[in-house]
Amino acid sequence: MSTDALRYQSGFGNEYATEAVAGALPQGRNSPQRAPLDLYPELLSGTAFTAPRHENRRSWLYRRQPSVVSGRYEAYAQPGWQTGADRSLALAPEPMRWHPIPFSGAEADFVDGMHTLVANGDAEAQCGLAAHVYLASKSMTRRAFVNADGELLVVPQQGRLVITTEMGVLEVKPGEIALLPRGVVFKVALPDSGQGAARGYVCENYGAQFRLPELGPIGSNGLANPRDFQAPVAAFETEAGGYELVKKSGGRLWRAPMKQSPFNVVAWHGNLAPVKYDTANFMTIGSISFDHPDPSIFTVLTSPSDTPGTANCDFVIFPPRWLVMEDTFRPPWYHRNLMSEFMGLVYGEYDAKPGGFKPGGASLHNAMVPHGPDQEAFEKASGADLKPQKLDNTLAFMFESRYRFIPTAWALQSPALDTDYADCWAGLQDKFKP
Repeated sequence: MSTDALRYQSGFGNEYATEAVAGALPQGRNSPQRAPLDLYPELLSGTAFTAPRHENRRSWLYRRQPSVVSGRYEAYAQPGWQTGADRSLALAPEPMRWHPIPFSGAEADFVDGMHTLVANGDAEAQCGLAAHVYLASKSMTRRAFVNADGELLVVPQQGRLVITTEMGVLEVKPGEIALLPRGVVFKVALPDSGQGAARGYVCENYGAQFRLPELGPIGSNGLANPRDFQAPVAAFETEAGGYELVKKSGGRLWRAPMKQSPFNVVAWHGNLAPVKYDTANFMTIGSISFDHPDPSIFTVLTSPSDTPGTANCDFVIFPPRWLVMEDTFRPPWYHRNLMSEFMGLVYGEYDAKPGGFKPGGASLHNAMVPHGPDQEAFEKASGADLKPQKLDNTLAFMFESRYRFIPTAWALQSPALDTDYADCWAGLQDKFKP
C-alpha cells in the first residue's frame, strides 16, 4: 500500500478546512438549504454545545450519505476488550510487569486483536481509562469501527498502521502516535503485514479530551509544539459495496451492516479531528545543573480531572535526550506516587530497567506502590562517570492516572506476566555507614 501521496494539515485543535472536491465546502454558513454538490451536512460534536469556547470541539462534515443510513445493530462478541475496572478483584499493592505480549497466532484485525491489560474508572461516568495492547495480523477492509465510550490514543510498537478515518487518512509508524476522537469512524490497514503482525498500545480515555499541557514557567515554547501535530485532508472512497460497522457503546460492542462506505466525507471543517504526532519532534526539557526533574516535564498530552493539576490521564514519553546533571543519580529515583503509572516500551532500553523491561512489554505501579531502578541500574548509575551522556535509541511511555488500575483476567493469566518482577530489587543491601 503506497502512502507517499498523503498530505496533512498542521496544528492541534486548529480550525481546519479541507475539501477533496473543489467547491464542496459551503461558504458563510454551515447548513445551507441545499449544500454544494448535493452533499449532506452533518455536525460531529466532541463536547457539549455549551462548553467554553476554548474547550469546544466540533466539526462539520459534508458527506454523500449521512451516518443515519445504516442497518440495525446486533451484539458483537469481543471478550478481550473490556471497559472500566473490576473492583471486586482483590489486587495486592505490589509492582507488576509483563514481558512482551506474545502474538496469539490467530488471524485478527485491529478490533478483534484488542486486549485490555488494565483499566480504571467508568465509561458511563466519563472518568478514567483503559490501557490495551493490540495484536493484529490482517487489515480491516470492508469493516469500520467507531468508539462512543472514549477517544483512542494509539502507540504503535511494531509495524506501521494506515488509519482511514471519515476525515482522511493517517499513516502512523512506531515512534509516532495517533489520537482518534470519540465518535469518529475509522479502519486500520497493515501495510507491513508481509513482514509479520503489528503490535502496539492503546489508551482508551473515558474522561476529558486530551489536550496540550500548560507550560507554566517553561514559557511559550517547548514540549510538544502544536505545529508538529498533523491532521488529515479530506478524502473519500469511491468503491461500491457494503461495510460492517462495529460500534463500542456502554462498554459493549455492536455491529450493523451498511450498504455504503462510511468514508464518504467529501469536505469538512472544524476543530475536532484525528491527528498524528512524531515523538521525535518533542522538545525535551531537563536539568542542566543537578538533580533529576519530575517526569511531568515529559508530558505530551493531558486529560484533566476536576482536581487542578491531578490528571485523569497524562501521556508521558521518555525519548532520546542528554543527561548532564552534576553530582546526581541520573536515572529516575525511588519513589511512591499518588498517581498510578502504566508504562510501555516502544523500542530500545529503559535506563531504570536495562535488563528486564523489553519493547512490547508493560509495567504497572499503582498509587503508593514503591518502585524505581533495579539493582543493576542503581549500582551502575551510583558509580558512573558523570560526563555528558546521550540516551539514544529509546522510547518509553507512561499512561499516568489519578485512579488505580485493575488488571484484567486476561492480563493476570497471560504467560507474559513476570511473576518474579519484584526480585529485581532483592539484591539492594543495607549499606549504611554510620
